[in-house]
Amino acid sequence: MNSGKVGQLSYGAAVTVHSQSNGWDEIAYAGKNAWVSAQYLKIGGKLSTDSSKPAAPVDQFTGTVTASQLNVRDKNSLDGSVVGSVSKGQSFKILDEQNNWVKIEYQSGKTGWAAGWFFEKKKNGPAAAPSQSVNNSSVSMLHNGTNIRKGTSTGTAVIFRANQGDSFEILSVEKNWYEIALPNGTSGFVAGWIVSVKGSAPQIERPGAEKHTKNKTVVIDPGHGGRDNGTTGVRGTMEKTLTLKTAQLLYDKLRAAGTNVILTRNNDHYISLGSRVSSSHYHDSDAFISIHYDSINDRTVRGMTTYYYNSKQKPLGEQIHSSVIGKTMLKDRGTRFGDYHVIRENKQAAVLLELGYLSNPAEEMLVNTPQYQEAVANGIFEGLARYFKNN
Repeated sequence: MNSGKVGQLSYGAAVTVHSQSNGWDEIAYAGKNAWVSAQYLKIGGKLSTDSSKPAAPVDQFTGTVTASQLNVRDKNSLDGSVVGSVSKGQSFKILDEQNNWVKIEYQSGKTGWAAGWFFEKKKNGPAAAPSQSVNNSSVSMLHNGTNIRKGTSTGTAVIFRANQGDSFEILSVEKNWYEIALPNGTSGFVAGWIVSVKGSAPQIERPGAEKHTKNKTVVIDPGHGGRDNGTTGVRGTMEKTLTLKTAQLLYDKLRAAGTNVILTRNNDHYISLGSRVSSSHYHDSDAFISIHYDSINDRTVRGMTTYYYNSKQKPLGEQIHSSVIGKTMLKDRGTRFGDYHVIRENKQAAVLLELGYLSNPAEEMLVNTPQYQEAVANGIFEGLARYFKNN
C-alpha cells in the first residue's frame, strides 16, 4: 500500500492479469502494467503473458434463459442501464462473456449484457458445454483407487487411478462428470458424485439427493428479527427480512424432501441468541444453519463467507459453502473460523452463513431477486445432502 495510485477500476471492469504475488495481481492498465489487490478481482481464465493474444471465441455457445424474466443491460454489471428484457426459454447466441455476464443480441440489431448465471449454456454442435463456470476449480478424491476414465461413462476405459486427497484441476463439466487435468498432460473424466469440489464449479449430485436429507432434523435460524433489524442495505433492505425469506424458502424445500425442519422464528419477532441455540439442542439437530447477510463500510466488498467454530462443524460448512458458491456464482470469501454465539455455544453441527453484502449496491440488488433466493436455497439443500451422505 506504499505505492502511488495510478487510477481506479469500476465494478465489472475486465482487465488482463499478467502475474500474481503476495495477494496482489499485476494487470494491464492504460497501456502500462499496474498492481491491484487480488481480493477485488475475480479471475475468469488463465493468466496471460501476452495481452494482445485473442481470447477464445465464445460465439460457438448458445444460452437459454432460465429466469422467468431477465433484464438486459448496456454493460456487464448490475449498475448498467436496462435496455431490454428476455424471458424464460428464449435462446440466444452468446457473442461475448465477461465476469459471468453474457453479451447477446436480444432484438434484431440490438445487443446488450445479461447475467450469465441465468443462462444454460450449450455448445453449438454435438459436444455439450459446461453450464457453469469452472475457472480456478479443482476436485479432491474421496476414496483410494478412484477410477479416472477416458469418457463420461462407467463403460469407458480406466486410464488413471487416484487416491483419497489427490487434487486435480477441473477443465470442464460434461453431464455428471468432471473432465480433469492429469499429471502426464492429458485429461480424463471422473464421476461427479465421488469427489468434492473446491472453487466455482458446481457440485454434482446423483439424482435423488433428497434421500440423504430424509428423516434428518435441521434447525434453520433466520438471523435477527423484531427490534433487531441486523444490517440495513444501501438501498434500504433490512437483513432481518431477507434472512427470513431465505429461511422460509429453504424450509419448504427440505420439508418436501421429508426432512424434519424447525425454524427458530417464522415471523418478525425478536429471539435471543440463547434461545436459538437451545432450539438446536432440544431438537437434537443433525444440522443447525444460521442465515445472515453481511455489511462493511467499503461498498466494493462482495461475496459469501461461511463460519464454523470447531472441527466438528467444519465439514458441514465446507459442503454448504461449496454448493452455494456453485449455484450463485458469488465471490468466494471462503470457509473460516468464527466466534459467534449461535455456533460457539452449539453442541450440534452448526454453521453461520453470510450470503452476500447488503453494503454493496449491486449485490444488494442481486440477493433480493427471486432467482438468487432460489439458487441459494438449492445450494444449501444440496450442500446438506452431500454432508449427510458423507457423515
